Amino acid sequence: MKKFYIASWMLLSASIMSAADVYVAPNGNDANDGSKSSPKATLTSALRQAREMRRLSATGTETGVTIHMADGVYPLYEPVFVRPEDSGTPDAPTVITSDGGAWLSGGVKVEGWKRQGKFWVADAPKFNGRPLDFRQLYVNGNKAVRARDVEDFEKMARIISNDPKNEILWVPTEAVKKIIDAPYAEMVLHEMWCVANLRIKSIEVHGDSAAVRFHDPESRIQFEHPWPRPMVTTDGHNSAFYLTNAKELLDVPGEWYHDIDSRKIYYYPFPGEKIEEAIVPATETLMLIEGTLDRRVENVRVENIGFEYTTWMRPSLMGHVPLQAGMYMTDGYKINPKMDRYQNHRLDNQGWLGRPASAVVVKGAAYIDFLKCRFEHLGSSGLDYEWGTKGGLIEGCLFRDIAGNGIVVGSFSPASHETHLPYDPADSREVCSGLTIANNLITNVSNEDWGTLGICAGYVKDINIEHNEINEVSYSGINLGWGWTRTVNCMRNNRVHANKIHHYAKHMYDVAGVYTLGSQPHSWVTENCVSDIYSPGYAHDPHHWFYLYTDEGSSFINVKDNWTEGEKYLQNANGPGNVWENNGPAVDESIRKNAGLTPEFEYLKSL
Repeated sequence: MKKFYIASWMLLSASIMSAADVYVAPNGNDANDGSKSSPKATLTSALRQAREMRRLSATGTETGVTIHMADGVYPLYEPVFVRPEDSGTPDAPTVITSDGGAWLSGGVKVEGWKRQGKFWVADAPKFNGRPLDFRQLYVNGNKAVRARDVEDFEKMARIISNDPKNEILWVPTEAVKKIIDAPYAEMVLHEMWCVANLRIKSIEVHGDSAAVRFHDPESRIQFEHPWPRPMVTTDGHNSAFYLTNAKELLDVPGEWYHDIDSRKIYYYPFPGEKIEEAIVPATETLMLIEGTLDRRVENVRVENIGFEYTTWMRPSLMGHVPLQAGMYMTDGYKINPKMDRYQNHRLDNQGWLGRPASAVVVKGAAYIDFLKCRFEHLGSSGLDYEWGTKGGLIEGCLFRDIAGNGIVVGSFSPASHETHLPYDPADSREVCSGLTIANNLITNVSNEDWGTLGICAGYVKDINIEHNEINEVSYSGINLGWGWTRTVNCMRNNRVHANKIHHYAKHMYDVAGVYTLGSQPHSWVTENCVSDIYSPGYAHDPHHWFYLYTDEGSSFINVKDNWTEGEKYLQNANGPGNVWENNGPAVDESIRKNAGLTPEFEYLKSL
């Protein structure tokens, strides 16, 4: 990249380096000058120095700056904030880079473990001067299991009945008898294409049945919203559930429990296991790149940086009742009479949504790239281009061990916008557009919030998703679109091409390798390879799975030349203009072989 050299008089007056490079190291000091021999300690301080270098440049123009991060871990107590003043230019971008071993971390080490019977016990750490609560624990680099009532999800109990009027789920007494007195127990309820996290308020035993009530706000939302709903059927597929977050459930190796009242952490080790390192996540977002529509953050490239150990605490504080793709309901209920919608079927419910936290958030920005980065051990989503973004490239990144979505892009209805209404803002700059997501390996994501995806794109336009490999996901591989409406809106010109999706639907059905929603003129789903679906026995409908699925309102989408190992597809309540052509196992073998990572990115599988 270009290097800009500042005149000596400017260097003396500003006390900054002559070259457009700033160095950061874990053993640095923010009082240092940022040279290679005297590095800064934090990325935040390095960004400030780079900002001043541009401001004071001899030509008065923006100067390309490279921030070099030495290998090591950089603990954060708040997100690194990248502002419009940190922008580069197309020829001289702002680059944040490392040799591949620099990690921005939201984790806090747990120390002082002592043996207490069959458990290892430690005091929960404080974070930034306050007691810390958390939902994940990582022992020796692996995610431990938050104490739950089943090891094998196929052995989950099922609800008996659902009583919305009294806000009660009736369950077998045998299933909940261990936790009747547990103060902070939670139920994770399987509901068609989502799971709900419900904080248990009380359990009343009535013979062999028990009435379970939940805290608000999730109780009200859970029992008012119609979709997805808890299933009560005649074929034995009532909604399954598991229980978690009670010491009484801590009964097999690999599990842990945090007693929030005593501030003690209990870990049940495997035979002979010693705790070499234990980490709990403390921060929700590690990097925030944010500008405005009129003054965007532009031309920033992040390469070879790792992001690890984030949390998301809303489920512990307010529960989590998603509508779809992890987007949680702030309100949702049935309406009667149904709402008439022009050229759409009548609507029987309304809902408003919130968005889960992400390790990295980009909004009000243009041409922001993430290249060869790693996103691991995250408590919610990985990387989120949320709003008002233009262009950009996500390429060669690894997304692994993530509780929610791997990559998220676009609006899923603003908080005040009813989610079934088409979204077409008067200022088109609000819409995320022009992003390319290519050659990323996305594996073992959606491993807590089972209704999330590898790549989740909502209201977007001109998006290109190609040559990614997605596997070991709980729900669908790729979601494209939002809104449940065939009304033409802001979505258009999107492309999902040559992705390899396998070993999907690990926990949920009503699922597909590639899934679409809404009207998207001139959009394409082509030459993808979809195979190896899981068959969870607790799915609400064991037959309701697909390789390709154009769902409600999908319109003007071309689905062509996709290799799938069978011809199980669904076109549900579609609008006009869709074209299906040459999909299935008879598609040319070269398409199957070409899908997924291109050869230069195969190394991601060895990381």
